[in-house]
Amino acid sequence: MGNPLRTAQDRRLPRIPEPCALVIFGVTGDLSRKKLIPAVYDLANRGLLPPGFVVVGFARADWGDGDFESLAYAAAKKGARTPWREDVWQRLSSQFQFVPGSFDDDADFDKLAETLDELRERNGIQGNTAFYFSIPPAAFPLVLNQLNRTGLADNAKLGGWRRVVVEKPFGNDLQTAVALNQLVDDVFNPADVYRIDHYLGKETVQNILALRFANSLFEPVWNSKYVDSVQITMAEDVGIGTRAAFYDASGAARDVLQNHLLQLLALVGMEEPTSFDPQEVRAEKLKVLKAISLPADIAAGSVRGQYLPGWVAGERAVGYLEEKNIPPDSTTETYVAVRLGIQNRRWAGVPFYVRVGKRMPRRVTEIAILFKKAPHLPFDPADVEMLGNNQLVIRVQPDEGVVLKFGSKVPGTAMEVRDIAMDFQYGEAFTESSPEAYERLVLDVLIGDRTLFPDAAEVEQSWRVIDPLEAAWAGTTPEPYRSGEWGPRASDEMLEREGRAWRRA
Repeated sequence: MGNPLRTAQDRRLPRIPEPCALVIFGVTGDLSRKKLIPAVYDLANRGLLPPGFVVVGFARADWGDGDFESLAYAAAKKGARTPWREDVWQRLSSQFQFVPGSFDDDADFDKLAETLDELRERNGIQGNTAFYFSIPPAAFPLVLNQLNRTGLADNAKLGGWRRVVVEKPFGNDLQTAVALNQLVDDVFNPADVYRIDHYLGKETVQNILALRFANSLFEPVWNSKYVDSVQITMAEDVGIGTRAAFYDASGAARDVLQNHLLQLLALVGMEEPTSFDPQEVRAEKLKVLKAISLPADIAAGSVRGQYLPGWVAGERAVGYLEEKNIPPDSTTETYVAVRLGIQNRRWAGVPFYVRVGKRMPRRVTEIAILFKKAPHLPFDPADVEMLGNNQLVIRVQPDEGVVLKFGSKVPGTAMEVRDIAMDFQYGEAFTESSPEAYERLVLDVLIGDRTLFPDAAEVEQSWRVIDPLEAAWAGTTPEPYRSGEWGPRASDEMLEREGRAWRRA
């Protein structure tokens, strides 16, 4: 029986899942150790996990429950966002279990099924289980077929709910994405499939919707009548790290542009949904993705780059071709800039400049709305030389917040006008720190809220944008740029030809 004093409309009360199990495949990997286990601890520390909640780790390791608990302890303590409390950890870790196994071994998955049966009785989880695929995409079919064979994906057979969480990349092109989506949807109910894009779990990304639809200030000018252009930037100061094999086969466009940046573009460009029901939000995002237009001349309207040796933050950085396990003749891009459009009434004629790059001067992800200049300036030209476009900048990371740039008179006897900035930062405006993206997303999976998870149609439509770019780039060589620079010179020239310039991030 539910709490009679609690109503669904009262959002002040925390959302807490039903008793359930979280099964993490590949629990010994980087994602699990750096993100998932700390997120689970932080949720427990905030009182957002139910009694009887259990974490089951599955990986190819000859471990017992104690070994798993030791790894999880080190990972949680290192990555926790909230203060460390031993009593919380002891309660949480007492419900940890580890099942050693290989993805192609039937006996190991039979053992997993037996373990979950025991937990259903002992912990009262009613069969509620979320399966998290923290594994390489190549292993997805193996695990899905095992879950199908054992009946672990069957809600009707075991009672409660079964959900599956799939990390990006969702395929390598449209064809592989369609095949993967069909496979996942055949094993699980499509409504139980959660495709994670961790950017959508960031508070500042969700704030795009609040900024637009909770205020009457911005929406009247959020269109082609007032907006000159939109710039979406994701810059990283690091190289490829230990991801050489994956990255060299994918490149910046497949790794980031197809998912993170097109999702940000959809949130900026979408119409107001009739409600925040997951289906309504995804429907509006899908309309934007379907309306995206590529440059008529892809060679002129896009730039690929690859970083050379250089200096980043005062430290020497090697070039991409000198990175470990990268072929010396690789033509994989580490930088992409492309001019996109949205073919609808709101955005017709407004260019969306999207760029992503590694080994940039600093780490920053931001969305900049650049407004048209005033149609008439009654000032002396010398007095407005320092006046640029009004800008609304949404900083996604690392300094989460919003900046509004506009013209103001400089104190003095002359009517000199220059840009000033009003700066809102999350860390200063709110007493509670923002949760990590994986905290929000893991909780949403356990609750069953799909609002922040792209569906199959969004994924496939994103590939319809990327595949023509990849086809046009085939056989070409990326433009070089030095580590510590803001990308190739050709990227600046692409905007200069249209009388614009990249915003200094």
